[in-house]
Amino acid sequence: MSARIFKKGRGWRIGWNPTAEVYKGLVGGDNWAIELTEAEFNDFCRLLEQLTYTIDRMAEELMDEEKIACEAESDLVWLEVEGYSHAYSLRLILSQGRCCEGNWSPESVAELVQAVQTLKVF
Repeated sequence: MSARIFKKGRGWRIGWNPTAEVYKGLVGGDNWAIELTEAEFNDFCRLLEQLTYTIDRMAEELMDEEKIACEAESDLVWLEVEGYSHAYSLRLILSQGRCCEGNWSPESVAELVQAVQTLKVF
């Protein structure tokens, strides 16, 4: 039986509860949180990884002062990163059901990405 996992840092928090009936995942900031279904959480993690990879590859082609905006989506989740290759914000919109929205500042995103990578296999 897997245990619940909850991680938080400056401006972000994320959690996974494999035994929850409907909402197994949680993402949030200091003053907000959204519970996610397993499918939504898996899409969030996968799309964030894709965007992070894309930003890393694009950084090689950009000058330090160039800003970038990039988005990825599934049927359930839409994500956008915006800013510089070394510091960008992240925005989340749930596309179905609750239709929630959240965002993280550039100061929070790097730690959030690291936490997602260690949270669970998706």
